[in-house]
Amino acid sequence: MHAPAVAQPRRRIAHLDMDAFYASVELLRRPELRGLPVVIGGRRLAPDGQPRPLSEYAGRGVVTTSTYEARAYGVHSAMSMMKARALCPQALMLPADFDEYRRLSRLFKSAVASIAPDIEDRGIDEVYIDLTHVPGDARLVAHSIKAAVRDATGLTCSIAVAPNKLLAKIGSELDKPDGLTLIEPDDLESVIWPLPAKRINGVGPKASERLQKLNIHTIGDLARETPQFLMRHFGHNYGRWLHDCAYGRDERPVVTFQEPKSRSRETTFEEDTRDWDSIARELVALCQQVAEDLGRRGYAGRTIGVKVRYDNFRIVTRDNSVAVPVNDALSIRKAAFAALARLAPAQRFARPIRLIGVRVGALSRAGAEALDRAGRGRTLALFGD
Repeated sequence: MHAPAVAQPRRRIAHLDMDAFYASVELLRRPELRGLPVVIGGRRLAPDGQPRPLSEYAGRGVVTTSTYEARAYGVHSAMSMMKARALCPQALMLPADFDEYRRLSRLFKSAVASIAPDIEDRGIDEVYIDLTHVPGDARLVAHSIKAAVRDATGLTCSIAVAPNKLLAKIGSELDKPDGLTLIEPDDLESVIWPLPAKRINGVGPKASERLQKLNIHTIGDLARETPQFLMRHFGHNYGRWLHDCAYGRDERPVVTFQEPKSRSRETTFEEDTRDWDSIARELVALCQQVAEDLGRRGYAGRTIGVKVRYDNFRIVTRDNSVAVPVNDALSIRKAAFAALARLAPAQRFARPIRLIGVRVGALSRAGAEALDRAGRGRTLALFGD
């Protein structure tokens, strides 16, 4: 006699997105700026330590993020600061402080984990959370998570609970800021289908433009097309995926751990430059930051690369491999400058440089552990056990 089948609990997946994260962190420190259009970007405060008027900005930086008041004028992340100035000259500008953003990121993720430990880290300001086995009503659990995040950081977040990651990601954008959205399977036609097709994470500007040419504007329009039609216009894999998305199908699990492949840092100069001292100073600082990132996470890497973007937006990269994995600033710096030296002198500064970056790849924990053991061995040799 066969044992009765045990019913599997219905999946409950949440997507949590911090509200205008970088800008909100800055407003914690400068509450007098609440309600004003503020742009985070650039690299310096005014000499008196006060925010700089965006109308005075002249440079080649990009917007890291902005407050909702600035977004109302069309300012968004990755936009050039000069374009943001044209759209909202009355905005105030603050430089980004990534050390503080990472500190608050760790705090909010710890707060989430205290209630629901199955978390997929999706970057500094967002996570997926598997609530399938967390007891309690979904709305109450989501409220508890939001309260824990606010208590830990003083910041608000928006969260959606849905049957899968696809719908949860869409849902977390529906009620911002400080929103809470529940999406049930029966809500597909009334809540999801009226939304623009570009709301699907993975439908970028080019795909969106092609869909519009096919008179497909909403997710509902997408759902009305056959898989064969979509595969004919977008290829087998992407066309099938679009059809699945339109019907809210997504079986991807919440991945609680992934080995990172690389760690990188980059910076955009306020003004394009050929000045070697400025370029070298930035590269040294970036190597130090990457070393701190790797040391904090317990990784080391064997491939160190540099990235250079010129004023005409041409990008050149060079890699340099080392014999054993490294994660200290000195080793990374030596390898990064050696990689930079691989650019022919005539090419290296043929044009002013807009951006420089450093990357450490081929990461492994084993490499970091070997470094730790080597360090302990040197200590014992010097001082004894």
